[in-house]
Amino acid sequence: MNNLLHGMARAAAETFTLPEPIVEIGSYQVTGQESIANLRSLFPGREYVGIDMRDGPGVDLVASVEALPQLDASVGTVIALSTFEHVRHFWRGFAEVRRVLRPDGVFLVSVPFYFHIHGYPNDYWRFTPAALELLLEDYPQRIIGYHGPARKPLNVWGLAFGPEHPPLTAAQFRLYRQLLKGYARQPLRWFRKIRYQVGSALCGARPFAPYLQQENWDIECQTPHQ
Repeated sequence: MNNLLHGMARAAAETFTLPEPIVEIGSYQVTGQESIANLRSLFPGREYVGIDMRDGPGVDLVASVEALPQLDASVGTVIALSTFEHVRHFWRGFAEVRRVLRPDGVFLVSVPFYFHIHGYPNDYWRFTPAALELLLEDYPQRIIGYHGPARKPLNVWGLAFGPEHPPLTAAQFRLYRQLLKGYARQPLRWFRKIRYQVGSALCGARPFAPYLQQENWDIECQTPHQ
């Protein structure tokens, strides 16, 4: 989780009607990240359940995304940010999300591509934008996004809508882009920016592009009407 992904989730929450109940996968709030990891604060007064493989801050239910306890078609929205890289059989997790979502449900997911090995219980996978598009192909309406350089994105995200979700409108997509510009920020500290700029001048831009371009983002709306 980082500030930019939190801003992406905030923009989604303020643009689209994300139906209840909302289930967050990987809801454990790591010490020091509470301000950005607490996605529950984006949905005040909404029915919200945090699920993780370990108990702790932000966790209401201990379970695995590979075997969710929710009934078929019983969940309105599933959120999983920076989670699926830690899931041993991630494809089973995506299938479980599809099972528990209602036909009008929404799935908000982010996954890393260019990022260091990290986390609990381990770190297994990385995903390209094309991989996420493939994993979400059963959802007829999708928004696929990334931040960082196009050939080496730091994180990739998707906002996928079930077959009975109302059609996305051009006005919604414009609003989402507008809110992303305001919320999806991940500024470098000044000393790191200078360090990377000097390194780029001396050694070439490519090794430092993911950091110098980390606030660059792009999104694509994929609908049956394209």
